[in-house]
Amino acid sequence: MEPPFGTSFDPAAFRAHVQTLLDEHARAFGVPEDRHALLRRQIARGDSIHFRRTFPGHVTTSAFILDAEGRRILLIHHRSLGRWLQPGGHYEPPDDLAGSALREAAEETGMDGLCLDPWHRLSGIPIDVDTHRIPARPDRDEPEHWHHDIRYVVRAETVDNLRPDLREVHGAAWRELHALEALAPQALRNMRRLGLTHP
Repeated sequence: MEPPFGTSFDPAAFRAHVQTLLDEHARAFGVPEDRHALLRRQIARGDSIHFRRTFPGHVTTSAFILDAEGRRILLIHHRSLGRWLQPGGHYEPPDDLAGSALREAAEETGMDGLCLDPWHRLSGIPIDVDTHRIPARPDRDEPEHWHHDIRYVVRAETVDNLRPDLREVHGAAWRELHALEALAPQALRNMRRLGLTHP
């Protein structure tokens, strides 16, 4: 689904768009409404969820980069959190959400030839929406807060052209798909249900 705000950004239209994505994602995957209760409350309250200084939470996007066969996942070692995770970052207006995830994937891995999985173009919805806690960063004047991470599947044409941006990440590496069982189990279940992975 294309966002309704085009090249000029309207925070209210963005909130309405995220609300629609939540509703459509919930219908597609049988997600109970309370799973996204905080994000829904922030939307109803009119919070600027597109802005990274909005607390208690704001929108981020991330990309599950799969190889062509859907057997392996590309992970980055996150500098701030010190963990292996999928590439991602803060949403930046006026990007569309899928484009934001794709941009973060390319920036952090340095890979060419990344593209959104065709399923997203057909469905218009993310593979997963996950709200998770982020520790406080006193050096950045950031309290403990929440990231409302809107997640997409991205395909890599090749696995050989990794050039991670070491200013952003400690490294990047291909892992077996089961690594997602600990990182993003709901996303992995959704991908398997849709036949986007092998097996």
